[in-house]
Parts: sequence; C-alpha cells; structure tokens
Amino acid sequence: MPEIRPTTPLAAIDAVVIDTETTGLDARHARVVQIAGFVLDKGVLASDPVIDTLVDPGIAIPQATTAIHGISDQDVAGKPRFAEIAAALKQSLDGRLVVGHSLGYDLAVLRREHEAAGIAWQPPPALDVRPLARLAAPSLADHGLDRLCDWLGIAISGRHTARGDALATAEVLQRLIPLLREKGIRTVAEATAAIAKLSEQDARASRGLMLVGEETPPAVEALPALDTYAYRHRARDVMSAPPLVIPAETTIERTLALILEKGTSSVFVTLTGGTTGIVTERDLLRVVAAAGGGCLSEAVFTIAKSPVHGVDDDDFVYRAIGRMARLGVRHLAVRDRSGAVVGALTPRNLLRDRAMEAIVIGDAIAAAATPAELASAWGMAAGMASALRRQGVGARMVAATLSSEIQAITRRAAQLAEAEMHASGAGAPPVAYAVMVLGSAGRGESLLAADQDNAIVYAEGGEGSPADRWFEALAVRMNQILDEAGIVLCKGDVMARNRVWRLSREDWKAQVEGWIRRQRPLDLLNVDIFFDATPVHGATSLADDVLSFARERARATPSFLMMLTKLARQWRSPMGFFGSFQKVDGRVDLKKGGLMPIFTGARVMALRHGIAALPTHERLEAVKALGIGAPADFDAVIDAQDVLLGAILDQQIEDARQGVPLSPRVSVDRLDAKARARLKSAVAGVDTMLALLSEGRL
Repeated sequence: MPEIRPTTPLAAIDAVVIDTETTGLDARHARVVQIAGFVLDKGVLASDPVIDTLVDPGIAIPQATTAIHGISDQDVAGKPRFAEIAAALKQSLDGRLVVGHSLGYDLAVLRREHEAAGIAWQPPPALDVRPLARLAAPSLADHGLDRLCDWLGIAISGRHTARGDALATAEVLQRLIPLLREKGIRTVAEATAAIAKLSEQDARASRGLMLVGEETPPAVEALPALDTYAYRHRARDVMSAPPLVIPAETTIERTLALILEKGTSSVFVTLTGGTTGIVTERDLLRVVAAAGGGCLSEAVFTIAKSPVHGVDDDDFVYRAIGRMARLGVRHLAVRDRSGAVVGALTPRNLLRDRAMEAIVIGDAIAAAATPAELASAWGMAAGMASALRRQGVGARMVAATLSSEIQAITRRAAQLAEAEMHASGAGAPPVAYAVMVLGSAGRGESLLAADQDNAIVYAEGGEGSPADRWFEALAVRMNQILDEAGIVLCKGDVMARNRVWRLSREDWKAQVEGWIRRQRPLDLLNVDIFFDATPVHGATSLADDVLSFARERARATPSFLMMLTKLARQWRSPMGFFGSFQKVDGRVDLKKGGLMPIFTGARVMALRHGIAALPTHERLEAVKALGIGAPADFDAVIDAQDVLLGAILDQQIEDARQGVPLSPRVSVDRLDAKARARLKSAVAGVDTMLALLSEGRL
C-alpha cells in the first residue's frame, strides 16, 4: 500500500484526485449521485479512473441540479446506493492523498453519506487544488476550474461530470507543481502549511467566518520506528572476505567441493574478457538434479550468471538489503572504487539474524527512472532521519546516511541526463568525465536542507569546444533533474551548469592554481568548498587527479593556508552579553554561529598536514593522533560538532513535518533547559576550535 509522507514532493505523490456530483450545493443536505477518481502514482496520472460510478441518492434529484450535471432520476435508477460503494471507495483512497478542486465540499458530502449509512468516517489526508492555484498564481482574478483550465491550456472533456472534472483537476495539479516549486512549495507538508496560512489570512479578512462542512486533513504520520543496524554499518563491515574466485575452467565437481570446504554459498567465476560471473549453491544443486552426475566434469562457466549484481564497499547495509529485495536475489558482490570484487553479501551477512524491515530508499534511488521517482525516494529522507533519531542514533551518523543518499541521487541524475542526451541524438559522452559532489554532502555531513553543490571534470577540451558544449548540456539537465527531485538549485550557482564548475582536467588545475595564487575572497570561498569534493559518477580517477593536485598545491603554499585560517576565524558568537542566545525571528543560525568555524578549521588542519579524510571528526581525530595540541581540546570540538548537528537536524525534522522551509536556524525556545545548556556548551567549543587554530603548529 502507498504511504503518505509529509516530506513527499508534490511531483511524486501517490494520490487519488476525486470529484463528486450531488443533488444540491448545500453540503449539509446534498447526496452523492456520481463519484469518480483518478490515481496519481508517483506523480504519474493513470489513464483510467480507479472509481467511476453513478449512485442512487435515495431522493429525487432537483431539475435545476440536473440542468447542471445532466444526471436525472432515470439515470440513477437501479444504481447502487452509497453504502454499497463505500468499501470500494475506501479501497481506492486508502494510503493515498486525496486531492480535489474545492475539496472541502466533497469531503463534507462524503462525511454525511458515511454517517447516513452508519459507516465510520475517517477524514483522509487531503490537498485542495483551488488554494494551491491561488498560491501559484495569486494575480488570477478567478481560480475556478474553468478559469484554471483555460489559463493552463487544458481542454475539459465532460465538464460537470465527476469523471471529467476529476481528470481536469488532476491535469491542473500537474501543471501547477512546477509553478509551486518556483515559490518554494515542494512537499506535501509545505503545501499544507502554505494553504493553512492562506486560510488564516482569509479568516482574518472575513472576520473569522468559515465555510460550512470544511474538512481538516489529519497530520501525516512519520515513518515507523526501525532497526538502525542497517544504517550504522557499511557493506565492508559485514561482507564475507576475501571472496571465493575461481577460473572459468574449474569443474562443477571441484566447485562443489570448494563451497563445502570454505563454508560459503556462492563463488565468483572469472569469465572471458575479464568479466565476472557468479554461481550459487542453488545453481549447482539444480544442475546436478537436472543432469545427474554426468555434469560434474563440465566447466563451471557454463552455468555462471553475468553480470553480477552488487554494491560498493562504502554503501550502507540498508542499500544492499533494498537491492536484494528489488532484484529478488540472495547474493551480491561487494566492489571497491576500482570495481574489483572484494567481498560477498548474503542475507546472513546483512540481517545477522535480526528482525528488521528494510527501508529501500537507497535502492529506490538507484532504480529511479524519472525525476519524480527520485523525488519520491528523497521524500523518505526526513522520515528515515526521524526514525533514526528516535532510536538514539547520533546526528553525525544520520548526516553520513543523508549525504550518502545525496551522492547517490546526484549519480542517478547524471545517469538519467546522460541517457536523455543519448536518446535525443547527442550521442555518448565525447570523452571520459566524472561528477563530483562538493561541500557538506561531499564530506558526509549534509542534513535535510540540502541544496546542490556539484562539479564536472572531463578529460580534455577547452571552453566552447564540442566536449564543453556536450557537458554543458548534460550539466544543465542534471541540475534540473536534481532540482525536481528536491535537491534544490544552489543560490550561489556552485553547480556544474556554471562553467566555473565544469572544466577539463587541465583547466581545473589551472583554475585551482589561480585560486591559490590570487587568494581573493571569492576565490577562497570557491576553493574552500572544492576541498570537500568526492567523485560519485564516471571516471573517478579524473577527479582524484585534480583533487590530489589541489591538496598538494594548498599544502605547499603557507600563505594560502594562512588566508584560509583567517577565514575560519571570522566567527561571531550567537551568545549575547548575559549568556543568552541572540535570536532573529525567534531562531539562531547554528551553521554560521557554530558549525562553520569547526568544519572550516578542520579542513585547514587537514590540508596543512596532508590528511585525506573528508568528515570533520575524522580530520580532527587524525590531527589529534599526530600529538599536536591537547587531546581533550580536540574531543571537545568533536563533541560540539555532534551537538550542533543534532540541534539543527532535529529542528529540520520537525520543520519538514510542519511544512516550514528547512534551514540551519534553530528555535532554541523549544528546547528544555538541559538541551539549551548542552547547546551553550557546544557553542563554547567553537572558542576551543579557534584557540587550536591559533597554535602555530596547527
């Protein structure tokens, strides 16, 4: 059954768009004579209605009403009564958001019909298209269905029939979604919050008068609690290693003996051309059962399956569980960055006898075929983060999980964009290239308020070259797909569509050299975020080459490191003179007021000492291990970062549920005294970080 989440993007909702025709306009007395609904599955409109039926209202239909919708007493004679269709209606609506135009009327009528039939009525989570249209196009004089269809160029077939109006409403919603996205209304919760605010304004303007029969949609529940094991361990932590790899010519008999000897359930087979196949114990049993002992002398490559499904060694366990569930397989290869098979996974590795329900967000991203499907997958993120926090998982681990998914979404967006390029006749990539994720997602510390920071490096080709033009088109589409999926466009344009962030390998090196040599404030900001880059797609060696060059040049330029240190020390405490938080609109920006000097300072230390780690706490631990500075000071800063991350993350989880725009700004008044004290202590940890940066050796 579909699940309604407050963070699901509107472009990817599972919904039923309904309309009713009734005996009159007064919801307190009207009876249903026709009802129809069309399903939106991940935002895709079904061609046929999920429900479309006439209903005998049990009373005469006024002639004036028949003149509007054309349904007469003769039309409904012998048709089912509402009680007879209630079960089918419930089945159509269950688990889906209910959408309609001027929906309050339809819900009020349905409530009355249920009550009259003695059937319990549970108001469904719902969205009304009419106020959404007001939000998207406030200058329109009329937001009725006819006017909206005329404005959006939609032809209504069967106006004033439930089927025709429901279909038209669904098409209007689909056209409104991009317009709403431009106004910062992307998710179900954001739409609900914006409608509520609009209703408050209307109520004030009408001195509190409300429409009779209006239904209030109940809050959308977050994800249920889940076992966090799969979110705290990576494939390399649980895989069987080293993998059992055999030559293609190995006999089936010898393969069976090896499986029994090693106690494994599968072997990898080296096939012609260097490809890899897999043979499981079940494969061996089947072939022996079918062919008898005569097959034992045959070569194992004759029954090997290829290609082998797998995951990366850095993937979290939940991604592997989701992949097994989607593909219906019991064995996965684990590959390192070079693509070499370094281990094997089976359900035994993944579950370790644990009773868990796999959350398939990771594999949903990998399998997404459209931006809407990517959006649907990312819509799970807030619920996943909330469930992890409820079970006591630290903010740092949750941030690593979210960052992993942003990297995966970026990878998938690049793949989809590349496929679209090929399908449009632009052909395959002209040269090798790699996509990089920068900033907080690159270093594994992104939270829910994620925007795009990405770049492309390609093998060769200057500005304006055929290669550059091809990758420009790719980047524009990739950034658009990410925006549609909920990873919003970067306000600073730090994205591959910007030529500054889309260069050949040699041009990248020249640009980095210019950043380090000139040391202008804007250059410092650019190179600052670049040092947190991680490649996520394509020829990662190209990205590794450029990143290694950048780190080496930075380490070899003390004046540049001094400028970065100065930048890290430009911090203004969010604490007031009397020890209270200084708030703006009731909130405190804990990124500028806390996290930024910590992750910026750790980055400088890593560059100075040649540390390749990206996460802030790993950088600080590595510097501490060098014996520089007091270990307790490093521990204090690491703890401070975790507290600050947690405060921002918990606020974003709540804001996502309420439809409040996500940001690093925290309402400290919602915290209890103990939490506020911890937060104040964490802010004091920033002073410790600045003191560490003041030491010459750091």
